[in-house]
Amino acid sequence: MTLSKAPRRQICIGSHHIGKDDPVYIVAEMSANHLQSYDRALEILRAAKEAGADAIKLQTYTADTITLDSDEPCFRITGGTLWDGTTLHRLYEEAYTPWEWQPKLCEEAAALGLDCFSSPFDPTAVRFMEDMNMPAYKIASYEITDIPLIREIAQKGKPVIFATGVATADDIRLALETCLAEGNDRLVLLKCVSAYPTPYEDMNLNMIPTLAKEYGVITGLSDHSPGSAAAVAAVALGARMVEKHLTLRRADGGPDGAFSMEPEEFARMAADIRIVEKALGLSDYALTPQQEAERSGVRSLFVVADIRAGEALTTDNIRSIRPGDGLPPKELGRVLGRVAARDLFRGKPLQEGDFL
Repeated sequence: MTLSKAPRRQICIGSHHIGKDDPVYIVAEMSANHLQSYDRALEILRAAKEAGADAIKLQTYTADTITLDSDEPCFRITGGTLWDGTTLHRLYEEAYTPWEWQPKLCEEAAALGLDCFSSPFDPTAVRFMEDMNMPAYKIASYEITDIPLIREIAQKGKPVIFATGVATADDIRLALETCLAEGNDRLVLLKCVSAYPTPYEDMNLNMIPTLAKEYGVITGLSDHSPGSAAAVAAVALGARMVEKHLTLRRADGGPDGAFSMEPEEFARMAADIRIVEKALGLSDYALTPQQEAERSGVRSLFVVADIRAGEALTTDNIRSIRPGDGLPPKELGRVLGRVAARDLFRGKPLQEGDFL
C-alpha cells in the first residue's frame, strides 16, 4: 500500500533526531510503576537517565476519562490477565499518574536531559499535554481506532507514535491517513503485542521491516516481553525506537511491575542496543581500514623451490600460499609452463617480469 503522502523518514523529538542513520531512541515507560508515590516517580526518572534512556513516557488519564465506574460484565477484567477479578475503573484508579505531578516530572526530566512525553486518552489530556509543551504524543494500542482523538492530536503538528498492539492493517492505514490529512507527517509505528507479558512466540518481530516497507514510516518496538532479547533483535531488524517499562524493583509490585525491567536490566539492554547499532554498520562491500590492512594476508603466488633462468614454472616450484605479496592465485594457469626470466629463489613472491 502507498499512502497518499509519504511520511518523513526522520523526525525530531526534543533534541533527538530519529531515523535510519540516527541512534536508536530508547524510551523508558513509567506507567503505573510509581505506585502513587511522587518520590518514587522521581527515582524512576533518575534510574532511566542512568540506565541510558533518551526519554521517559507517562500516561495522561484518570479513571473517569478512560472508562466508567461500573460492575457490569463488560467492565470486569477476565481472560487470564494479570488484572483478572477487578474492573477497568478500579485498575485505572490504581495505575493513573496524578496530573498535578506531570508538569513537575517534565521539569525534572528536562533537568536530567531526558525527553518527557505521554499517552493521552481523551481531548482534555491532549490540551493538558499542550500546556506542558510535551514534544510528542504516543497513541496507546487500544486508542488506535479513536480517529477523532488522533485527528485532534495530529493537528498539534508534533510527532505521533502509534502502538500497533491490537491494530489491523486497515486500522493502521486509517490512523496514518488521518494524520497526513491534517498535514502531520511526523509518524512512527511501533510493533507491539497487547499481552502482559508477551510470549516470545507471539512477538512476530519480522513485522518491523514489513511496517517500514508497507507504510514508509519510521518503525520501532513497544516491548512487553521478558528480558531484552526481543528489543535488541528488533534493532537488528530496523527498529529506530524501543520502548520498555521501567520499575525500581519488580518485587515492589504494582499493576505493571511483573513485566517491567529493573534499572540494571534496562542498562544492559541499552548498552546492547548501542553495540548492535554499531555492529550493523553499512550495507555495502566497502572494506574498513582494518580489512584493507588485513588484505596483505591473502594468498598469492610464490616461488617454493629455486628455479634457474630458462627453467619451466611448475606446480613443484610455484604455489599459492600466504601472504599476498605475489600475483593473485587466479593467475596460476597463465603462469604454469612459462620459463623463468632470471634465477628465482625459494620464498620470492612471483611478479610480472619473473617469467617469459
